[in-house]
Formats: sequence, structure tokens, C-alpha cells
Amino acid sequence: MKFHTHKKYCLQLFLPIMILVFMVSIDVKAQGRLNSHVKVKDAQAKKIVGYGLVAGLDRTGDRTISSRGSQFTVQSIANMLENFGINVDPSRLRTRNVAAVMVTADMGPYHARGSEIDITVSSLGDASSLKGGVLLETPLLVPGTQKVYAKAQGALVVGGVKSELGASQISRNGSLTATVPGGGIVEDNEVFELNPNEPLGLVLDKPGYINARRIVEAINTNFDEQIASVFNPGLVNVQWPDAFQEQGMRNIFISTIMEQRVDLHKPARVVVNERTGTVVAGGNVTIDNAMVSHGTVQVRTQVNPLISQPPAFSGGETQVVPVPQVGISEESAQNIVLDPDTNVQQLAEALNSLGLSPRDIISIFQALDRAGALQGELIVM
Repeated sequence: MKFHTHKKYCLQLFLPIMILVFMVSIDVKAQGRLNSHVKVKDAQAKKIVGYGLVAGLDRTGDRTISSRGSQFTVQSIANMLENFGINVDPSRLRTRNVAAVMVTADMGPYHARGSEIDITVSSLGDASSLKGGVLLETPLLVPGTQKVYAKAQGALVVGGVKSELGASQISRNGSLTATVPGGGIVEDNEVFELNPNEPLGLVLDKPGYINARRIVEAINTNFDEQIASVFNPGLVNVQWPDAFQEQGMRNIFISTIMEQRVDLHKPARVVVNERTGTVVAGGNVTIDNAMVSHGTVQVRTQVNPLISQPPAFSGGETQVVPVPQVGISEESAQNIVLDPDTNVQQLAEALNSLGLSPRDIISIFQALDRAGALQGELIVM
């Protein structure tokens, strides 16, 4: 690959803030077990949700005394205490150690009574942080129903930090969302049963004709008969063999299919997060023949003081008058010529040699995509 620049620039091997992740292999196939890429049709997880209280906060919970306070938190605390035989006038509650939260979780189709599930806790009121809190027992329902599928409780795991001192404040990541690993206990769940009168449906996580065809070929080759077929790019149907008609044998048949190794097509993608300045590019992304030109325009403004001296005996006063000045400078364009089939690692080395910022590199990837030179899908988050 050739690089042509107007000047010689020192190679810089760092990119502040920006992260470029390159995969070593440029093969567009990714071999893996089938259970990592498909799910059984109609065996989807339930989305369950609940409303609860987090206690034990260090004065970072919902406000309860101002007009902007969370009145539902006050009422919830009073209702909870009433369940323990303690009657409290909600108007007299003064606490910042409790926060109202929404609790969400995914319950799989095979979770039985007593199974543990992970839960996510999110602040609902005006709490400033959930750090150090404990979720009190919260029933979890399917929205629109009254049936309790699970109950959640436990100490929160908060990934963020927020600290305030007077008017100063510092924060790292979010502190209003937390998790409780294994904090939910399944109370009830509908049993999922396979229908022997219908073919086994395999739903692809990422639909595509190429991957659907390869899955069908792998299954038919393994069982040495044409039992699998492509229904559409996102669904593969598999007929039940005669030897797997009983319920227990059907489960063994599914496990046998799921452990099959399949070479699936891996799409070439470049993912850009403009908020954080992050670019993640797969190693199978290539760049066609293209010329990249980058120039920087700088605008500078400054104020120079001018002393105004009145004539002698005029009675005036000496004054300092600010005189604004504006200057514009433009650097010469820096050019790179890319050979056909340049990969992202070679492109990164070329862009690093120009000392570009992460935002500049994101703009170049977007321009290459619009010019049709980027051989891959550009995803902007």
C-alpha cells in the first residue's frame, strides 16, 4: 500500500479516547455451535416487571418534603409500614434513604419454580444515586396481568459513582441503574411443550439467506436425510425423524442439532459511536481504491488593549479600550491514496500517521461509506 503526503509526519501509535478493534482473521466465515445462533420457535423469554423500594441509601434517595418531591415514594413507604402494623401519616415522613424503583427481568421458557434470574433496578423518582441500597421484596408480573411470576430482593450492584460537595459534582457512568445477580426467584411459569404435529422451528438471531442455507446443509448432512428446509431467511424448519417422536427423544434430538458446528457468514461491519468517539471495525472490512484528503481550518479570536490618551489640558481621562482581532489560518491538505482491498488496520496506520483526532477518523469513515469505497455496513449509534 502506498501513502502520499505533502509533508512527512511522525507515526503516532495512539488514538486518544478512540478504540479500534481489529480481528486477526479476514475470513468471512465464523464457525460455532448452532445454539449460539438460533433459538427454538415459540420458546421466547417473558419480560416481567415490578415496582418496588430500595432502602439503605446514604441520603441519595427520593426527596419527600419539597413540592418537587416524589409523592408516590412517600405513599409507598407508608403502605409498606402499614403491612407491618405501623401506621404513619405520609405527610410527616422525612427520609432521603429510600427510592422508588422499577424492577425488570427476563424469565426464560424453561425456568421452573425456584430458579434464580438476574434482575435490573432503575430509579423512578428523583434519587441522585442507588449506591449502597437494598431492594425490598418486589413481585414481578407480565405487564397487563396480575399473576406473580417471580419475586425479587437483594443488595444492589451499581457500576457508576456519583459524588457531590457543595456546588461541585463528579460522576462516572450511571448510578441510577443497578443489577442484582440471581436476585429474582421464579414463582410460576408456563411449561413450554413441543408440538409433534409441527416441524421444529429454528429462529436465526441474525436472519439471512446464506446462513439459513448453511444451517440446513449442516443438519441434513449430519442426519443423512433431507429433514431441514429454509422457510424464510429467519426461520429453518426441521421435520421430526421417526426415531424421535416421544417427548424425551425430541429433547435429545434438539440437543443433537444445537451442538452442530456450522460455518456461518459473518457480515462486514463498522460500528461508530459518535457520543464517545469509538469505532469498532471487523477485520473483514476492506476499502476500495480511494483518496482521502484532510485539512484543518483554525479560527482564533483575541482582544488587544489600546490605551487612549487625551490631549494635554483637555480635561479628559486616560482609558484602556479593548480592540478585538480575528485571525484565520488553514493548514495545507494532507492526502492519503489507498490501494484496492486495503483493510482497516492499514487504513488506521495511515490515519494515525496524520495525527487525526477520533472525530476526524469517524468523519472519514462516514465519507468513505457515502463514496461507496467502504466494503461493509456502517452502523452509527
